[in-house]
Amino acid sequence: MNRKTITRYHTLPSAFLDTKGGVRQETALQPGEPRWPALVALLAIGGLYYALPCSLTVGPNWLVLILVAVLAIPTVMFNRQGSRRTSLIFGYGANALVTVSTIASLLLLISRLPAHKESPPALLISAGALWICNILVFACWYWRLDAGGPHRRDLQNSHTDGAFLFPQMVLDPQLRREMGEEHRRPGFVDYLFLAYNTSTAFSPTDVLVLSRWAKVLMMVQATISLATVALLAARAVNIL
Repeated sequence: MNRKTITRYHTLPSAFLDTKGGVRQETALQPGEPRWPALVALLAIGGLYYALPCSLTVGPNWLVLILVAVLAIPTVMFNRQGSRRTSLIFGYGANALVTVSTIASLLLLISRLPAHKESPPALLISAGALWICNILVFACWYWRLDAGGPHRRDLQNSHTDGAFLFPQMVLDPQLRREMGEEHRRPGFVDYLFLAYNTSTAFSPTDVLVLSRWAKVLMMVQATISLATVALLAARAVNIL
């Protein structure tokens, strides 16, 4: 009769190795971070892409929404089943899809501006939709990549290391316990807030950026946001 043995995992002190039939599996001490906010964000990007004029999309405007659903929903299902590697593959695929689609539509919008091919209302709606897509796309990437991703963060008692230094991470341990933040880990809303600030204030505001890859991503996001707003403003002035 096989008995379950649990041993300490030395690399991650808050994680355990659950040995079943000789197969070692990582098990988190606390309930895992919910994946549905990221799923909603990906589907929202697909919905915004569907709202774009066909002239600003690559292929049918409904194609991205369908492909996002095909990739994102299995990501959540495989994660619940414990198939972490398969979940990662589908998750990265969904993120890459919405990233390429958003950049392609922005380039199409820029290429059509000099010819005045889009009406003012269509231009305003398209630019607004792409600006929101930019926020959601990079929020998904920050959430997916920081500190090894959501699965790796689930194996930690609290978030103490990563590409972003959130305000709660610098509080005194005693104060964190008094505030009930001792085991707090960043969730999707935290990364969404970071992405929103990057697109509006062009800075991370109260979050410090520590990793080079995070700095590069934030520069790309801020550049896309600035280009969208600047082009929209220039077109609006031209219209007036």
